[in-house]
Amino acid sequence: MVSDRVIGVGLVVVSLVVILVYFWLLFIPPGWIIPLLNIHVTEFLIRLTVMVGVLGVFGILAWIGYTLATTPPPKPIEEIEREIEEELKKLEKEMAEGVAKAEGKQ
Repeated sequence: MVSDRVIGVGLVVVSLVVILVYFWLLFIPPGWIIPLLNIHVTEFLIRLTVMVGVLGVFGILAWIGYTLATTPPPKPIEEIEREIEEELKKLEKEMAEGVAKAEGKQ
């Protein structure tokens, strides 16, 4: 099995290669034209970078909106307090019964 250290080194190497290639294509571009879009590679990289940023920001915004729309509202405080009081009464009753049984055994 591959260790975490090997995976970490691999991620660092891949990241550095992508950074260097991206820098080279953006600032020292060869004369490549993307045939399908008929644009220069530098313009394609800028468009791709902007699109990834927009997708990332609005994807997160959509996820937040979906979560807000599908999550049920929380219980009112009064209902929670009432449930806690009921549980406390049950515990007090159980403790009183336990004390009574303990005193009866003695």
